[in-house]
Amino acid sequence: MKAEWFENKVDELSKLKGYKKPDKYSNVLKLDSNENFVVKRGFTLDLINQTEEKLDVREYPLGGTERLVDALSSYTKIQSEMIGVGNGSDQIIDLILTNFASKQTKILTSEPTFGFFEERCKLYSIPTIRIPFTNRMTLELEKFRSNAKKAKILYLDSPNNPTGFQFEKNELEQLIQEFEGLVIIDEAYVEFADCSVLDLTKKMSNLIVLRTLSKSFGLAGLRIGYFVANKKVVDVFNRVIQYPYPLSTIAIEAGILALQKSKYFLDVANQIKKERSRIIEKLRSMKVFEVFDSNANFVLFVVHGSSQRIYKALIEQGILVKNLGKIGNHEGCLRVTVGSEEMNSKFISAIRDLLT
Repeated sequence: MKAEWFENKVDELSKLKGYKKPDKYSNVLKLDSNENFVVKRGFTLDLINQTEEKLDVREYPLGGTERLVDALSSYTKIQSEMIGVGNGSDQIIDLILTNFASKQTKILTSEPTFGFFEERCKLYSIPTIRIPFTNRMTLELEKFRSNAKKAKILYLDSPNNPTGFQFEKNELEQLIQEFEGLVIIDEAYVEFADCSVLDLTKKMSNLIVLRTLSKSFGLAGLRIGYFVANKKVVDVFNRVIQYPYPLSTIAIEAGILALQKSKYFLDVANQIKKERSRIIEKLRSMKVFEVFDSNANFVLFVVHGSSQRIYKALIEQGILVKNLGKIGNHEGCLRVTVGSEEMNSKFISAIRDLLT
């Protein structure tokens, strides 16, 4: 048989589930994918339109990522030599795993964690040690510390997706400083949170902090991710590991313009934090759901045996949330993205109507 090894490998890979993208629905209020619809569509379209005079897509974007890195440096107050970019933070995660992990590299993480990261570990047969969330959807620091010496890589999304949990800053810093291997902290939702460990990269050579413009900047469709690490890691990543042109010219120019207008996006993030509190308060006041605190742009709540009914009923009313099923000991978990005040009011009213 020709290329039997290839066919066997395809058969092996076909048994993996792979990362599941959200289902596509038409004419619904889309509150399932943690996208940022508080950012005005006209604002982002204007960013794209302003790039036209700088675009010549017949050319490769030589020097483009370097200018984007300079803009990110101004935004983060981190020197540009410590910043790398990628086609979304997903691509950066993938390149880190393929170059720094193997079947012999155990990764310490939470259960659950970012779904793409989980599925990539399965694809590359990278073993993981998973610390489950408590019934209150929090993580216990001591469980990570007691397992730290068993792993070579620590990966935490902070805040966590899908729970919204984030360690207190001093606890997270303690864990990072004690861990002897590579530490990857995914801060995709950090602009909605209370703390960051970005500054630790200035003194820790084993720390990589991932970020994105998909969430707080509302630019998910442009796929702009970045990371911060020590200069040597960034140099090797940029010069050897990363693709020659990871971002399109349009993404680069729009990303630079967005970063120059970062105050607008940070104001939006503050609006979302206020609306997040309102959603949590309203859901808890219904005295039916178990609702968890969140440091991200979404809220996780437990509907127990009624989750499928409520999920489908919300779709019938034109509102789409994320049906997560079981998390830990909790059956019937739903996650709702925090949208604009109007969107959130529609969601709250729809939920209240379903309970009457």
